[in-house]
Order: sequence, then C-alpha cells, then structure tokens
Amino acid sequence: MQMSFLNDLFIGLDEAKQEELQERLDLVEHKIKFMDKVPVACIDASNSAVYLLSEEIALAGGMLEADILSAVFIIYYQPGKMLNDLMREVPSVLDANWPAVKNNRIILLNDDVERERTAENAVSLIEDIAEMLHPGSFIFGHEGDKWIRFGA
Repeated sequence: MQMSFLNDLFIGLDEAKQEELQERLDLVEHKIKFMDKVPVACIDASNSAVYLLSEEIALAGGMLEADILSAVFIIYYQPGKMLNDLMREVPSVLDANWPAVKNNRIILLNDDVERERTAENAVSLIEDIAEMLHPGSFIFGHEGDKWIRFGA
C-alpha cells in the first residue's frame, strides 16, 4: 500500500507512538482487505470534485469516483468549512436523482481549520472514513463531532 504521505508525517515521532499509529492503520487495513472498495465522490459545497483526501479514502477502503452517479457515498468536504456551514449549504445542492442521495449515503466532513496535518490526525481521518464507508464494521466514536451522516 502506498503510504508515502504518512511516512513523512511519522518522521520525528517516538517509536511507541509510531507503533501505536501503525497498529491502528493495520487494524483498518486488515478489515478492509476482505471488503470491496467503495466508490466515493468527494465534493465541496458547490458540487466540485475535491481530491485532497484521495489517499486517506483509499487507505480507508474507498475508491475516488469522478462520476457522481456511480458513487455509493458522497462525502462533502471543503477546506475551512465546519459542519454547521455544510449543514446550511449542502441541502440546496443535493440532487434527488443521485443514488447516494436516494440511499441516504451523504456524509458531511468537518474541516477544523486549526487542525494540523499530523500523523495522529491523518490516522484518525482514515479511521473516520473507514467508519463512514463501512458502517457496522468500524466504530471510532467521532460521528457527530468530526462528521455526520446527512439525511436529505
């Protein structure tokens, strides 16, 4: 698995912290190994594609999907936008004909502008995305805080 961006983030961490984060990643990787990759569209509040999270989505068992009609899940994510912003803006841009909307598989992902890009935050985000894409297989407890399932 391509882990280059994580390797960079792991530099400088003490060995115990590296091992703990690696164990958390291994847990996700092991579980998703036996699951199909989930097609995911990641878009912003103007329905434009967002590629910033493509590596995290891949490590969480997803596959970035450019065609919104082929996406099983749609993750709304926009740098600088908090959940409240997305809850206000997303309803007006949803299309009732999208399969992900029909199946209530819309997710709003909080961007905490204060959050640093650290190894800990990257691993937490991978765990969160794994929980979004594989409900029932993962429970990390950040739903409602860092992200929510949005019912149209």
